Amino acid sequence: MAVESRFVVIRNGVEAKTFMDKKSADEYDKMLDMADNLSQMFSQSSVKLSDSATEELSIYLAQHREDVLVALLAKKPVKANTKITEAPDTVEVDVSAAKIAVEKTKATKTKKSKAKVAAEKLSEAS
Repeated sequence: MAVESRFVVIRNGVEAKTFMDKKSADEYDKMLDMADNLSQMFSQSSVKLSDSATEELSIYLAQHREDVLVALLAKKPVKANTKITEAPDTVEVDVSAAKIAVEKTKATKTKKSKAKVAAEKLSEAS
């Protein structure tokens, strides 16, 4: 026998939506609260909208609250993370650069060794 927990959002005595986790239910309830507040704000404005237009607009704005906040300059826009798509190229370049750096290090060690040998020969000759 399986036990399932369900979270039901109830608005004005009517089941609005059912969720399997509390976080999603809380987010949806918060969105509906915002939509209600927006509807009240629209009803007090001088702009006349039909009830259905007010409801649709309120829900749309509540669902897209992040975009609304950016549009109102209350929040900075989130930049898309492009590093994920460029990661393979970056890794290849980094690996190549590391190989080049290793090769250069070996070459410099060889040069240093020759320089040390030459310096030792000069000091022995003196």
